[in-house]
Amino acid sequence: MPKGSLVGDVAKDLGLELPALRRRDLSIIDRGRTQYFALHGKTRHLVTAQRIDREQLCESVQQCVLRCELIVEGEMQVYGIEGEITDINGNAPSLRGAEIDLRLSETTAPGWRFPLARAHDPDVGRNSLQSYELSGDEHFSLAVQAGPGGDQRPELVLAKALDREEAAFHELVLRASDGGEPARTGTVRARVAVLDASDNAPVFSQAEYTVTATDADEGLNGHVKYSFHKISERSSEIFQLDAETGAISLVRSLDFEEGESYEVEMGAQDGGGLSDTAKVAIAVTDVNDNAPELTVSSALSAISEDAPSGTVVALLHVQDRDSGANGEVRCSMAERLPFRLEKPFEDYYRVVTARELDREEVAENNVTVRAADGGSPALWSSAVLALRVLDVNDNAPVFAEARYSARLPENNAAGALVLTVRAADADWGQNARVRYRLSEGGVRGAPLSSYVSVQAETGALYALRSFDYEEVREVWLWVRAEDGGAPALSSNVSVRLVIVDENDNAPQVLYPPAAAAPGAGWAGVELAPRSAEPGALVAKEVAVDADAGQIAWPS
Repeated sequence: MPKGSLVGDVAKDLGLELPALRRRDLSIIDRGRTQYFALHGKTRHLVTAQRIDREQLCESVQQCVLRCELIVEGEMQVYGIEGEITDINGNAPSLRGAEIDLRLSETTAPGWRFPLARAHDPDVGRNSLQSYELSGDEHFSLAVQAGPGGDQRPELVLAKALDREEAAFHELVLRASDGGEPARTGTVRARVAVLDASDNAPVFSQAEYTVTATDADEGLNGHVKYSFHKISERSSEIFQLDAETGAISLVRSLDFEEGESYEVEMGAQDGGGLSDTAKVAIAVTDVNDNAPELTVSSALSAISEDAPSGTVVALLHVQDRDSGANGEVRCSMAERLPFRLEKPFEDYYRVVTARELDREEVAENNVTVRAADGGSPALWSSAVLALRVLDVNDNAPVFAEARYSARLPENNAAGALVLTVRAADADWGQNARVRYRLSEGGVRGAPLSSYVSVQAETGALYALRSFDYEEVREVWLWVRAEDGGAPALSSNVSVRLVIVDENDNAPQVLYPPAAAAPGAGWAGVELAPRSAEPGALVAKEVAVDADAGQIAWPS
């Protein structure tokens, strides 16, 4: 199927609402290194991301299944998808080698058998190898034996005695066919060289004796040679066979993740044409040479500090291409963090909040998730999640001092700065923006706001009128600090304003009474007896001063 071919309607199959899917981010994650599936941009149907070669992915496997996951990022949900790749007759049977060379003595008895290299067809079922046929010469026929696994093993059978003097070579064609529609075939040519036997006497070239004579016989080379009878194309790229010693060696290094086992069939033939075959099974032992692959499938970049415990912040996919304990992966992270790991699906982990967050304690979280396998020594990898904590208005403004007080001389100028109150809010942004205002109150029956005011942005407290100590000696008021959250939070602080006295009043004489005319002094008469002794009290002057303290002491 070409790239972009429809595989399935995931919305319908999973019971998801398509309008909702369009509002959420969807993604496909393949289990292997190559991505074979994708989501169509508009319909959100599952389509092929490229052409898929079944034989490359699943050689010798009857049921070829590719697995992937559908991630709904907004909900941090994972859905498993399995796609079965059905076979088409895309491969013809192949017979290794361009030609088969055999050497056979002319004395070999009919019925002699020689195993031929078997054809390889990576297709499965009816599309795989079904039959063999031989053509080219009446001296040879074809027999097909059934192997232990049900496979077909072609053998060349000598049907008629050979005569080198009649024919020194025989040309044959072996054809292998599959069962596809139409069928596909593969061929290989076989050339049988007939080795001479001593079945002819020497013949003199003339009746008279001379030194010239000919003999039709030839010498025989009699040592064993080895060859692969059946080997897949992939195996042929990895293994090589020494024809003289039979030693199987590596062409390149093995990779357990590429193939866990291999099976080849090798044959041995001597110079007289006798042969035998043997099957060689090669098992690859896994070593821990792959670190876990940890991928962030979906993650939040920011989370509100009042998010409830258990809120999902990231979805992680982990896999290890090794097997057994080497491929068993466990994820972990530091215990002191306010997060924990959950495993909702095979090969997936979720990072969720373990408790409510506090932006004022930690505003930026760098969460490191570590994935380690079970090998010895273990291999590991990690992923770092950067998570910003969004502010919630959960802190009221706090004044720098528990209470404030200030002294203000009387007769102050209107608009004089009295003091500045300051409050800080641990929140951020608008939630931390503090404004000040006066609480309701009064002074001597007048509104407090007619005496003092507070600047909303700075908290500066100003006297709006001149104070008279003789009228107001002390003012108590409350200032409220309120943040910009919704709803807003606030706090209050008390302010004591003490009016400081100044010498702005002259003493006032109460007795004796002042004369009617200014500067006339006493206006009354004080009498003293004639017999009064020196120092006797004659009169007492009484004076008062409206000021206070030392400045109010008359002399």
